[in-house]
Amino acid sequence: MASLILSIDAMGGDAAPGVVLDGLKLFARRRADVQFEVHGRSDEITAGIEARGLKDRCIIKHHDDVVGMSDKPSAALRRAKGTSMWGAVQAVKAGRAGAAVSAGNTGALMAFSMLSLRKMEGVHRPAMTAIWPTIAGRSVVLDVGANLDADSDQLVTFAIMGEAYARAVTGKAKPTIGLLNIGSEDEKGRDTLKLAAERLREPELGLDYRGYVEGNDISTGAVDVVVTDGFTGNVALKTAEGTARLVATYVREALTSSTASKVGAALASSGLKRLKAKMDPSNVNGGVLLGLNGVVVKSHGGTDAEGYATAVSLAADLAGSRYMEEVADGLKRDTTEIGLSEVSE
Repeated sequence: MASLILSIDAMGGDAAPGVVLDGLKLFARRRADVQFEVHGRSDEITAGIEARGLKDRCIIKHHDDVVGMSDKPSAALRRAKGTSMWGAVQAVKAGRAGAAVSAGNTGALMAFSMLSLRKMEGVHRPAMTAIWPTIAGRSVVLDVGANLDADSDQLVTFAIMGEAYARAVTGKAKPTIGLLNIGSEDEKGRDTLKLAAERLREPELGLDYRGYVEGNDISTGAVDVVVTDGFTGNVALKTAEGTARLVATYVREALTSSTASKVGAALASSGLKRLKAKMDPSNVNGGVLLGLNGVVVKSHGGTDAEGYATAVSLAADLAGSRYMEEVADGLKRDTTEIGLSEVSE
């Protein structure tokens, strides 16, 4: 008997539904206690589910329509209720599923999730997270694209949500927090950051705030949670992804440039495999829309099966954690102690 049900948008992603179903197959091998409510065009997913041995693990929910990867959120909203993405999110709202996963259109998923699940009390705007591999392990960066701008109140909310999320995914009892800035000195940065920094130092919030961090501090793991606005976070994320691909290309060229380098690569194969695993984006796939009354995980649209399985695993871990209750507790301290109850909607 499954103890957890996850809702899956089978039609979202660049290579859906094939990669989605392959990802579910990989995840199903690792977790026998999870069942899937799979949303999509039944004629396109039923045979695939059966071929992968998932028939007994899946409940198929048919939807005629699909949100395209290039659809504008406003256009997608007008026909939301006939789509697989909407069905996946609605399963969380109805309480049938502990979390929803989609590799589909990010803007549409944010719009659908906000409309269906609504924001938690005290949340100005939900934020998109990213798990960032670091020298020290992993860190959480938010926002990475949901909000282009963020004022000081929003940055404080991001910090509260990010801390609870980091605790759920890293297991650390007291994750450290930093504000992304152009320097670590107190006098540097915009007034918005300075105001947020003052708030984050308030002992009533109970946060382990370590001050400003710079872009190069993210990958060193200087703090567990890096807080920024969506514009800056998205630029940082895509810059890091591009740099990782550049380094991988350089390494591959260096190891295949001559017979001697090929022999050296063969001798160092075990170490190179570990390096490849650390640089594989599939191992950190999955961004969470924090601040909603429900768990929604966004997978990269171009992910492979392993990456999708990682996103599903993240959804399962969050669905079984107390992170939403911890976010609510943190927001309550924020509005009660700092006197911001009027920002709730």
